[in-house]
Amino acid sequence: MPTSHPDALPPIVVFDLDGTLAETAGDLIGTLNVILEREGLPPVAVSQARELIGAGARALIQRGFAAGGRELTPDRLDELFLVFLAHYGQHLCDVSHLFPGVVASLDRLEEAGYRLAVCTNKPEDHSVRLLELLGVKDRFAAICGRDTFPYFKPDPRHLTETIARAGGDPARAVMVGDSRTDIATAKAAGIPVVAVPFGYTDVPVEELEPDVVIQHFDALYEAVRRLDSGAA
Repeated sequence: MPTSHPDALPPIVVFDLDGTLAETAGDLIGTLNVILEREGLPPVAVSQARELIGAGARALIQRGFAAGGRELTPDRLDELFLVFLAHYGQHLCDVSHLFPGVVASLDRLEEAGYRLAVCTNKPEDHSVRLLELLGVKDRFAAICGRDTFPYFKPDPRHLTETIARAGGDPARAVMVGDSRTDIATAKAAGIPVVAVPFGYTDVPVEELEPDVVIQHFDALYEAVRRLDSGAA
C-alpha cells in the first residue's frame, strides 16, 4: 500500500475516458452517421473508429466528410459541430460500456489509497453524464473535460489542473490513456503514463513509448505501483 503522511496529498491516477475507461465508439460513430446521412454521404463503419476518433468531435466530422469525398468550410463545420453535440448528448450511452476489469481496478486503487480523476477532451457535461450512466461518476474526485479549463490535452496544464482540482499529489500521479494525445500530455507534464492498446489511436500505442502498456485492466494496479515513486 502507498506510504502516506497525515498532511500529505494522496497519490492519484488520472484516466482518459473514450477508448480508455469506456468503449464509446458505437455511440460516437452513430451520431456521426446521422449527420452524414442528412448530408447525403455514406456512413462509416464502427470498425473505422480507431482511425477516426481521438482528436475530438470536429476532427471526427471532418474525417467523416473526407471519407465521403467532401470538404467542409469552417462555418459549416461549426454548425455541424453543434448538431453533433446536441444529438450525441441524447445518445451518450445507447451502446457504450466500460471495458472489462474497470470497476475492479478502480476498487483496488481506491482501497490502496489512490485518488481517481478523469481528464478528457470530451465536453465536461457529456463526460459527467456518461460516467453517471455507466455507474462510476462518484468514483472520481474530478471529471475535467475539454471546456473545463482554457486549455485542453495535449496541453499539460489540462492534466496538472485536473490533478489539482482532485486534490491529488502531482509528484505521485499516473496517467492512463489510449492515444497519442494522452501520452504526449503526460510526457509534457512529467507524469508517467500507462497505455491501453484497445482504444482509439492511429498508430499502435507501443510506438508512442508510454512507460507501460497493459493488455487488460487487471494489470493496472501493479503497473501503477511500479510507476508510483512513493509506493511502499
